[in-house]
Formats: sequence, C-alpha cells, structure tokens
Amino acid sequence: MFMKTLTAVAAFALGAQAALAEDLKLADFQPPTHFVVEKVYKPFAETIAEKTGGAVTVTEYMGGELGPGPREQYNRTVEGVTDIAFGLPGYTAANFPTTLLTELPGVIDAETGTQAVQDNIDILSNEYRRVALIGLWNNAPNMLFMAEKPVNTLEDLQGLKIRVPSRNAGLVVEAWGATPVSMPAPEIYNAMQTGVIDGAMIDATTLKSFKLAEVTNHITTGMATTISSFFMIMNRDSFGNLTEEQQQIVKDAGRDASLAANQAWLSVAESALADFAATEGKAVITLSAEEAAKFDAASAPVVAKAIADADAEGLPATAYVNALKGN
Repeated sequence: MFMKTLTAVAAFALGAQAALAEDLKLADFQPPTHFVVEKVYKPFAETIAEKTGGAVTVTEYMGGELGPGPREQYNRTVEGVTDIAFGLPGYTAANFPTTLLTELPGVIDAETGTQAVQDNIDILSNEYRRVALIGLWNNAPNMLFMAEKPVNTLEDLQGLKIRVPSRNAGLVVEAWGATPVSMPAPEIYNAMQTGVIDGAMIDATTLKSFKLAEVTNHITTGMATTISSFFMIMNRDSFGNLTEEQQQIVKDAGRDASLAANQAWLSVAESALADFAATEGKAVITLSAEEAAKFDAASAPVVAKAIADADAEGLPATAYVNALKGN
C-alpha cells in the first residue's frame, strides 16, 4: 500500500511538472535557411532548456509561419499570436523613438553598439512596456545596394528611389538627395528586379540570406551610414507565466543571444561582401574621402535634428546617446 502511494505521488508530481512545462513559440519572418537559426536561436533555446531542466523550451517558426508580414511582428507578440518574435523596431517606428536613435550615423559603432545598448537597456524600458524585451542588437553597417546605376558620388543618388528600413534611415537618404521608399526586407528582391526601386539601404548579410546578390550589381560604402536594430520581444502574459527564476534565465539567455547575434551579423556580412566583390560583373565601390565627406555633411543636420526633436518630445534622447558613447 505504501509503495502504491509513493508511486501515485511520483506520477502526480511528473504530471504536474509536465503540465507546468512551457514551449515558447518564436516567430521570425526570415527564411528557415537564415544563419540566425544556427548561430542565435538554437543556442538561445538550448540554454533555456538546460537551465530550466526542460521546463521551458523554445520552438522556432521561420518564414512567417505564424503569420505573414514583417511589420506585424510587434502586434503579433502583443496579441499573443506568438510568445516571442524577432523584428525590427524600425518597422513600427512610432513605438520605439529612443531605440531608433542608434540607427543614425555616428551614434553607435557596429562592433561595440550592441554591448553599449545592453549596458544602458533600462533607459528603453518605457518603450517596451507592452511586451518583455528579451534581446536587442544591431546589424552590420547598412550600404547602398544598386540594381543598375553605380553610386560613386552624392550627385549619382539624386532622384533615385532607395528602399529604407525605417523613418530615420529615410531622413538620411532624403538628405542625400534620393527618394526613400519604406519596405520590409523580404520585398526588396522583387522591387529591385522589377525596377520599382533603384536600390536599397541594407546590410551585406542580405546578399545571401535574401539572395539580393542576384539583383544587385553595385554596392557603395565608405560614408557614415545607418545601422539597423533588431529585437526579440516576448508576450507579457507568456513571460508572466514563468517563475521568477525562469524569467531571469530567459532574460540572461536573451542578452547572450543579442551579443552572439551582433557578432554573427558582422561575420556573415564581411564574408558575403567579399564573395560579392569577387563575383564577375559585380562591384563594391568605396567612396573617396572627399565624396564620403559630402555624404556625411549632408546627413549631419539630420542626426542633430532627430536628437533635438526627440528631446523636445520629452524623450531621454541626448542622455541616451551620451550614455551609448560613454560620455
């Protein structure tokens, strides 16, 4: 009788543990072949599973499997369609004005920006009050991908239609004399192929992950440019259902994932750009110092105004920028 009781208690305990187990859905609009799966998501999931003893697991749903539309990632998380989502703050820019200051030329360095953001993450807490912020990192510097026309000078850009990832990037492109076109990354290929846009501002990882090398003939770099941010955000209820210990494990894993993601983006971008430059018929144009200075002079007032406007709206813009720069 005693043994039967012990067996019953053990079975109940195992059942209770299984009932409390959480499998978190992670939604990403990028293709399932994207390097983020192996270099970021799998280590992130493995860490959480290991440190929670299997009580919390993470399953990735790539390619928009949980719903189409990269711009919908934030709302998809708020509404609980997914537990965790990858996305760009720039796609719903109105929600993240302070976060997006790091996009502006010169505010952060691509190699050290993610660490600086992580060190000052509390400044951003108000912008993520509707979700739990799990990860935040920057990509490699954005460049000008051109379908047909090479850009060797500022004048070469005048009047051309250039895809941008966000409002701030659009202001920079406009200051350079081009017409900004807001568009998520998965739409760039067809838009460049069909001539809807002349080029795109984006980082070099997309040459392979979104196959943009197939529709790009010239890439221009050398000027101070924008640097996009990516986030992993979590539904507040899903986060709240975890124990305090599990919450901390997820947050710590997210910080580690952010630093790993930044390094992955930089590494893949460097390799992809080198492969592009070595391809017959393709060209990487590095602006001369004189031409780069023209680009930088044109964008400098945009940076100053964006920070001043954010301060005027009551945001901690100057304080955040100074903190990121270690001032």
